[in-house]
Amino acid sequence: MGDKSITPPNEMSFLDHLEELRWHLIRSTLAIVIVGVAAFMFRGFIFDTVIFGPKKMDFPTYRLFCDIATFLGFDSAFCAEKLPFTIQSRLMSGQFSAHIWTSIWAGFIIGFPYVLYEMWKFISPGLYEKERKNSRGFILIASLLFFMGVLFGYYVVAPLSINFLGTYQVSAEVTNEFDLASYISTVRASVIACGILFELPIIIFFLTKVGLVTPEIMKKYRKIALVIVLILSAVITPPDVASQIIVAIPVLILYQVSIYISKRVLKSEAKKARKAKKAKAKKDVKPR
Repeated sequence: MGDKSITPPNEMSFLDHLEELRWHLIRSTLAIVIVGVAAFMFRGFIFDTVIFGPKKMDFPTYRLFCDIATFLGFDSAFCAEKLPFTIQSRLMSGQFSAHIWTSIWAGFIIGFPYVLYEMWKFISPGLYEKERKNSRGFILIASLLFFMGVLFGYYVVAPLSINFLGTYQVSAEVTNEFDLASYISTVRASVIACGILFELPIIIFFLTKVGLVTPEIMKKYRKIALVIVLILSAVITPPDVASQIIVAIPVLILYQVSIYISKRVLKSEAKKARKAKKAKAKKDVKPR
């Protein structure tokens, strides 16, 4: 009897795959919409507490940096009473559109584990049984990494960016009056980008599985990756070394973890290849 763990998955036609993918996308979209509708109902919490949280100087990040600066005896912009800018909406439908789209993005963030689940249900039938067993915990790990990135973006990247851009002036003659959509875009970009960035170990795992990435390649281009990370940190944070390091450190840690994961994947693949070779050799040996 053949080993079920190496039995190929059932084949489907191209149109069957498209139909299956369509239903997974439909269910994922419905989940995002349903969660988005729930978020729409909590307008006060979503906007006053979450979205506009980094605009207030009592935000936890500002208090932490202020306490550190005070302890070290330095003056800090994080200890100011309020940020010197206002937010306005200059379109008739500006606030309503912002409400709709913010709710949809909230639905995507909160419903991310279910979206992953639907993606996994579409991909897993194409895997062998042993590969499916080895991939257990994928949804949990990927979701945890995503939410860690979201929290990092919200509590670190977003407030640092808002504090810097909100206090930056080319002249005292110019006042900062930001459009609502621009402010929300800054918060959303920080949160979503960090959430996706924290998926780097998962992405490297699959790229290594298909042979597109190796630990040697990642080590070879580590210096280039370091430069890119520092440049990105300089773009999204205030122009001081401390803020750039705070943003760069988690990304560099993720990069190093990804190298380790790539090594483990290659070792596992090599071990499987040796076992398969030994099994084939035993099978080819005929008894006298």
